[in-house]
Amino acid sequence: MPRFDVTFAGELNLDLILYGLPDELAPERELLADRMMLTLGSSSAIVAHNLAALGSRVGFQSLIGEDSFGQTALDRLSEGGVDVSQVRRKPGPTTTGLTVILHHAGWRNILTYSGTIAELSLKDLDFDYLSNSRHFHLSSLYLQQGLQPDLVELFRRLKAAGLTISLDTNDDPQDVWGGVLKDLLKYVDVLLPNEREATRITGTDDPETAIRQLAEMVPLVVVKLGKEGALAQRGKERFTSPSLKVTAVDAVGAGDSFDAGFLHEYLRGSDLPTCLASGNRAGALSVTRPGGTEAFRDKQYRELFMREHAG
Repeated sequence: MPRFDVTFAGELNLDLILYGLPDELAPERELLADRMMLTLGSSSAIVAHNLAALGSRVGFQSLIGEDSFGQTALDRLSEGGVDVSQVRRKPGPTTTGLTVILHHAGWRNILTYSGTIAELSLKDLDFDYLSNSRHFHLSSLYLQQGLQPDLVELFRRLKAAGLTISLDTNDDPQDVWGGVLKDLLKYVDVLLPNEREATRITGTDDPETAIRQLAEMVPLVVVKLGKEGALAQRGKERFTSPSLKVTAVDAVGAGDSFDAGFLHEYLRGSDLPTCLASGNRAGALSVTRPGGTEAFRDKQYRELFMREHAG
């Protein structure tokens, strides 16, 4: 039996979230936030942390700097039940990445310093560790600049080792949506974009066209639709699931939390309606506390929420 249910190779950093800012950020002015949260960030780490909180066995490989932010992120991930024994520290001036999120009513600015995120490469990974798993997940494709040239080979080797693979590209900061993506898709079992990402990947403005095209490229396409819930397309077969109505603090990490909820059930062999419902529950839980993992860190709160919204 493999050691892990899911392994990751990805980014590990913190999110600094500022609330209560004016919509117009005037230059040369000192503008005041009314609240802040420093929390575990990065899509890869959020998915991994929340999968572990739900009960999956999770292994994580990453690169951090020799700085306090890197240690804090590592501690948060470990406290969540993720194995971090293969996370490496990079000596030198490059520090751990950091994302600053400026939260506004209904929208946000996302500012990321890549730091060690962009420097993770194949030589930093232990393939035996990654392949000692049933499944591999990759997030933030376009932030993994050091890893991108070798991702096709990594995916090929993981598939040959018998793992299934899921991919959430997240946004492309350059908004180009090229590179290795199309070559990667031939190895992907589950693609997890949001609606905008689906259209950008396929180069169409029509979400329906995008979903149909993606369903011809990968066995399972799962599209996050925000307030409309989510859908899964397997060939010509489609399943939908409505969102849960909750009071949201912010949407940071909601899509990553959905990924965690969906994959947790997917790897248990659940049917697609069950997987979608689990994803929507996890996403809804996430938005009730600041950041992408705070609601999952509180075991009593998490379990109560899941019981109240089961079925």
